[in-house]
Amino acid sequence: MSATATNTVDPSEISKFEAMAAEWWDPNGKFKPLHMMNPVRLDYITNQIAAEFGRDVSQPEPFKGLRILDIGCGGGLLCEPMARLGATVVGADAAERNIPVAQVHAEQSGLDIDYRHTTAEALAAAGEQFDIVLNMEVVEHVADPLGYLTACQQLLKPGGLHLCSTINRNPKSFAMAIVGAEWVMRWLPKGTHEWNKFITPDELFDLLTKARLTPVDRKGYVFNFARFTWSISDRDLSVNYVTAATKPAA
Repeated sequence: MSATATNTVDPSEISKFEAMAAEWWDPNGKFKPLHMMNPVRLDYITNQIAAEFGRDVSQPEPFKGLRILDIGCGGGLLCEPMARLGATVVGADAAERNIPVAQVHAEQSGLDIDYRHTTAEALAAAGEQFDIVLNMEVVEHVADPLGYLTACQQLLKPGGLHLCSTINRNPKSFAMAIVGAEWVMRWLPKGTHEWNKFITPDELFDLLTKARLTPVDRKGYVFNFARFTWSISDRDLSVNYVTAATKPAA
């Protein structure tokens, strides 16, 4: 499937995130769940990149020489730490209002990050290539998950690494991600997520394989209400989870 054959952007999903753009860097705002989850996301991302590319994260700028795309970058919550680790970072988002927010924060932080208002399909059509594609909490918001993942695959260099996180689809995820996060805790506006767009781990592995990627790992992100913290689990993928996949070497 050609990445240019379909436009996977869902305008209704984009409008949701544009309405919240100014709050990206407010740890107590509408993106509070991502701020809380970010440490475990970063642990997983950095460990997977270090293992795949033989990097020592205890050294200064361990990801120097690696080109990373954060597709659906939002305000840059992942772009900035990747840049601090030495990577060359491109942050792309289909929601136009996210880009100036990300650019201003990067400038204030003294970081050189290439932010673009664009899509995975457009980047693939332009022939862009990356060592790593970060695809975090996006696939459940697109109109055509397989077309979108195919574009992400085309953006990877042979031997590249694709990291994708999303939300499982089951009664528990409805209770936690929608009732809990949107209705009760009000961490997110009502309607941010649509339960029927959630994807099970097996479904995502199947989609990744159809997109010509090789799934190699999956872990759960588990929220502990008693401690009010997130952790990574090898077994509990019942709500939030993350996957790693590689593009076969040429």
